Amino acid sequence: MIKYLLNCKSCRLEFESWFASSKEFDKLKKLNLLICQKCNSQKIEKSLMKPNLANSKFKQDKNYKNNRSVKKKIREYQKFIKENFEYVGENFAYEARSIHYNKNKNKKNIFGKASIDDVKELKEEV
Repeated sequence: MIKYLLNCKSCRLEFESWFASSKEFDKLKKLNLLICQKCNSQKIEKSLMKPNLANSKFKQDKNYKNNRSVKKKIREYQKFIKENFEYVGENFAYEARSIHYNKNKNKKNIFGKASIDDVKELKEEV
């Protein structure tokens, strides 16, 4: 796994993302599957990142302690979602549309997986 700092050339948003390898990044870029979260542009470029080196001082660093609290908060959110939402797997787009368009149906909280095309279509429908 490799983490890259990505830049959107359209809105200049900077964000990080993980990839299986540098070749995987290149493959996704070539297929135009990298999309800016803010402006939906496909003009995404990777930039240099400083290496993440851990040493004995690192564990005493404030950022390390903040990271631990952030990780704890993420675990709490994950637990909340698992307890209060229904996992719909690959059917997320279908279930979301079903809830949205069927006014008589009881609204429920759901989570699951959706393809990039499904996500684009759902965004357009809103």
